[in-house]
Amino acid sequence: MRKSSLSPFLIVTIVGARPQFIKAAAVSRAIQASNEKKRKIQEILVHTGQHYDYLMDRIFFEELDLPKPHYHLGVGSGSHGKQTGVMLERIEDVLHKEKPGAVLVYGDTNSTLAGALAAAKLNIPVAHVEAGMRSYNRRMPEEINRLLTDHLSTFLFCPTDQAIQNLSKEGIKNGKGKIVKNVGDVMYDSILYYSKLAEEKSTILKDLGFFNPHSAIRIPQYYLATLHRAENTDDPKRLKSILKALHEIGREVPVVLPLHPRTKKVMKMHHLSPENDRVKLIEPVSYLNMLALERHARAILTDSGGVQKEAYWFKVPCLTLRDETEWVETVKSGWNVLVGAETGKILEGLKHIKNRKPFRSGIELFGDGKSGQKILQIILKTIGGC
Repeated sequence: MRKSSLSPFLIVTIVGARPQFIKAAAVSRAIQASNEKKRKIQEILVHTGQHYDYLMDRIFFEELDLPKPHYHLGVGSGSHGKQTGVMLERIEDVLHKEKPGAVLVYGDTNSTLAGALAAAKLNIPVAHVEAGMRSYNRRMPEEINRLLTDHLSTFLFCPTDQAIQNLSKEGIKNGKGKIVKNVGDVMYDSILYYSKLAEEKSTILKDLGFFNPHSAIRIPQYYLATLHRAENTDDPKRLKSILKALHEIGREVPVVLPLHPRTKKVMKMHHLSPENDRVKLIEPVSYLNMLALERHARAILTDSGGVQKEAYWFKVPCLTLRDETEWVETVKSGWNVLVGAETGKILEGLKHIKNRKPFRSGIELFGDGKSGQKILQIILKTIGGC
């Protein structure tokens, strides 16, 4: 750890997948704001390369105005064990060289776990943003990553009170080398910051032939679907059932499905398709385009945790294509319904959207949009000497 008061406090941020780019952007903005005042903080951004094609990677850095990564590890795809192992080796080399005061990891990917392991083994404090989330389904690789990362971390930055309770059940509480705080959700910071920009700059609705987002008349004319979780894409039966539901939905209302590379690969392998030209299969979209699609959809069908929350923030009804969710608050609020992967349950869930609970304005389940600032303040106060 750099102890000189004249040296900047050094933080290494490790990201690898597009949701992490969005989350890291919120904390990076807080660092920039802090540096404009008095405290000089140096952030070293490490990109593992877990997402590596342009539409899943570089466009996000450009669009979110994130600094170019100081290190791009180029790990790419592979089995979970191989990918995590290569990341661990390469991240360790970076940490040996940079000697940071803290390492920031986000969410639940292999990049998250590899970063936490490398830092913990070098006795560098680990700060886990989005700590405490649990699906209680250990068949999900993401659940294993969350569990291990939380137990390795010094700072556990939770997005909700439920996350605090989940950690408490596992014996992870404030004290004995652990700092557990509900700081709210950094993705809410990003929604507040970028949603207006999306309205101004995105042309995707017009490009897809839907209504003009700048028009005074805004009637949702499509459903939005996203599909990428291994539990769905790696199970041909579940994937086929979901695609069949999208096919049926598309008979009445168009469905937009930005295809994740993994989903596209599996669909091609098993010769699967919604078989309906009203299900628009498109390439992955940029963050601003995704926000525009979410905001104006009639409803969203997804297996993504981030998209579930974004639907809640935009007050768009959401059907989650999973059997459980980490974001139980969105379900309890009545804005999200778990429908799994069965065609019939998905179609039935869509029918009951009109009977959902009214959105309670003024109630925000995920903080006040200042999570990045709180995270930075806690780290600096604890180990940064200010």
